[in-house]
Amino acid sequence: MTFIEALILGIIQGLTEFLPVSSSGHLELGTYFLGVQSEDNLLFSIILHGATACSTVVIFRKDIFEIFKGIFKFEWNESTKFATMIVLSMIPVGIVGVFFEDQIESLFGGNILLVGMMLLITAALLAFTYFSKKNEGSITFKNSIIIGLAQAIAIMPGISRSGSTISTALLLGVNKEKAARFSFLMVLPPILGAMLLKTKDFLENPEIASNISGMNLSVGFLAAFLSGLLACQWMITIVKKGKLIYFSIYCGIVGLLAVAGGLLW
Repeated sequence: MTFIEALILGIIQGLTEFLPVSSSGHLELGTYFLGVQSEDNLLFSIILHGATACSTVVIFRKDIFEIFKGIFKFEWNESTKFATMIVLSMIPVGIVGVFFEDQIESLFGGNILLVGMMLLITAALLAFTYFSKKNEGSITFKNSIIIGLAQAIAIMPGISRSGSTISTALLLGVNKEKAARFSFLMVLPPILGAMLLKTKDFLENPEIASNISGMNLSVGFLAAFLSGLLACQWMITIVKKGKLIYFSIYCGIVGLLAVAGGLLW
């Protein structure tokens, strides 16, 4: 992996982790067209996900502080209620991650036809929100589980996690700002959990990082972190203004190109 490749992939991860266009799908397309070997990227993947997790913490630091402040009061309040809904939303993706890890991993590795098809699904889901007009509700325990199911489905490369969770929340009638806030905060525990699992894999096979320099890891981290800060703030504004339809068009175009490329190459 070269300096430029690390920079490009870092920017892709940071932008697409928060924008509703699928970070996994774009990283698959990026590594495919750059010719980066996916089997050499475990440590790099850990670094990039750590960077976007840091971006989320920075943007929502006040919310996270208030949640923990409320939890440590050891009483049933809005913070403990919100934390409980976050835990409920994690159950579906946790089940998929534990019991279907090998099957999920087999979907990654440059299958741009699959990525293209999943991007078309993302495009359709984002388009549905255009017709959702009543968005004054709050996150409920039932909604958190349904949104969690959307997050579990978004493990597929090409289905946007933020796109699927925010769209699902909006289709359930949740307030736009609350939908975006819940979507970005609910991803922190799964990201941290995935990082721990990948770190375990790396510690068991440290030779996988033999072709990745410390400089490239640092460049990837900074690129993902800074672009993640920008994308996260931008996405919150986009959701409030109800402009997800533009990303539906984008995903549709990229999805069709990826499908065409997968069929022709």
